Amino acid sequence: MVSLGTPHTTTATKFLLLGAGELGKEIAIEAQRLGVEVIAVDRYAHAPAMQVAHRSHVISMLDGDALRRVIETEKPDFIVPEIEAISTSTLVELEQEGHHVVPTAKAVQLTMNREGIRRLAAEQLHLVTSPYHFATNIEEYREAVRMIGLPCVVKPIMSSSGKGQSVLRRKEEMDAAWHTAISQGRAGCQEVIVEKFISFDYEITLLTVRHAGGTLFCPPIGHVQIHGDYRESWQPHPMPEKVLQKAQRMAKAVTDSLGGFGVFGVEFFIKSDEVYFSEVSPRPHDTGLVTLVSQDLSQFALHVRAILGFTIPSVRQQGPAASYALLAQGHGTQIRYHQLDQALSLPDTHLRLFGKPEVQGERRVGVIINLAESIEAARVKNQKARDAIRVEVIGGEK
Repeated sequence: MVSLGTPHTTTATKFLLLGAGELGKEIAIEAQRLGVEVIAVDRYAHAPAMQVAHRSHVISMLDGDALRRVIETEKPDFIVPEIEAISTSTLVELEQEGHHVVPTAKAVQLTMNREGIRRLAAEQLHLVTSPYHFATNIEEYREAVRMIGLPCVVKPIMSSSGKGQSVLRRKEEMDAAWHTAISQGRAGCQEVIVEKFISFDYEITLLTVRHAGGTLFCPPIGHVQIHGDYRESWQPHPMPEKVLQKAQRMAKAVTDSLGGFGVFGVEFFIKSDEVYFSEVSPRPHDTGLVTLVSQDLSQFALHVRAILGFTIPSVRQQGPAASYALLAQGHGTQIRYHQLDQALSLPDTHLRLFGKPEVQGERRVGVIINLAESIEAARVKNQKARDAIRVEVIGGEK
């Protein structure tokens, strides 16, 4: 039986969010709807989730000592990672000492590193993946490219939002792809993965929910990525039932191995009837922002309910829906959004502005979400809404 307390009292049930971005903000909102006390942690002040949390801390989460101090001070019931850039060895230690890491410290540690999750999926669970090799220096890298062949994809083993990723099509680009991966990978990691480029028909995210009553799958989400970063998503993505069932079996295998309760964003490439496992995130996924309107329970509501130990009997699909990332370009800390009334005059159009306090270059600052009679119609309305909005950054604009 699940019991919850009251914030700011000795009975409080506490979430400590490690990462306070736009996904963490929605987790915080859903947790507070159930009376959970939320503490947000990130590397910079005024991050989106900090704006709605009960309180916050600013630290480098890669600093194990600083991370431990915050957790030992706050004594949360649940440690909820929202990003990859965390001292996972510290989380493993804390879990061994009795702290509850969501979904598990093993899941967070394995998925932070592409080598860990790829070896688990391909070599232990024997899931179908694209051919791959890892390389820790440029000589190994060149040999890996030779063995995989062109075209291939080169990625740092630790990065997010497509940083450091290249599609290598010509031998003349080989060294540039290596330096991009090494320079843009996280935490100074000097290792890359070289994967065979799969000329897939489409790619999906399958939101997989492990909860007290078993495993639940949300309808598949189709998406567009540019340089590995999400730009559009839609749900439900049309696909043959037998192909979807194959993806569901693969998603269950990998999430069962990772363990714990919560939402997992499992990504697949689909080529004809073949399903290739790509990656998994042990947390809500950016492409799942579409579920804020496409489902009666968003991925964030599902994540919170699963973490707290509730059984989730079903998820109701509300109809064809699509999301479109709102980007800002420029350099500055003063951001304004213009002509929102024109965007929101479109029927069934929803807007979420994340409240990010700074833009340096290009940054996702919001999302437009639409319900419509078809996915195509929802995508068209999103584009019209995006064309209407002007994002101004002091020092530059788009």
